[in-house]
Amino acid sequence: MGPIEKSILSALAVLKPHFLDLRNESFLHSVPKHSETHFKLTIVSDVFEQKRHVQRHQLVFGLLSDQLSGPVHALSMTTLTLDEWNRASREIVESPKCMSGSS
Repeated sequence: MGPIEKSILSALAVLKPHFLDLRNESFLHSVPKHSETHFKLTIVSDVFEQKRHVQRHQLVFGLLSDQLSGPVHALSMTTLTLDEWNRASREIVESPKCMSGSS
């Protein structure tokens, strides 16, 4: 786990997630080896209750403003309440390969 991934996890801790999966998907893109530029986030938190999806994303974007204004180029995210997570398949869908990816 690299320093940017650690900083993202640290920033998201305030949401007290029931579940958090953060994947560095930089290797799927045309970036140097060991980059931390593209991430996929699945997070389940009570903080998302009574919030629309756009509000949830805005909250996460606000918490990660330092990372997103610098080293992180892309962040895909799924933000769920515990009830939504329990009703869902609890599966994290694999991301499609980038057309110009390095893998």
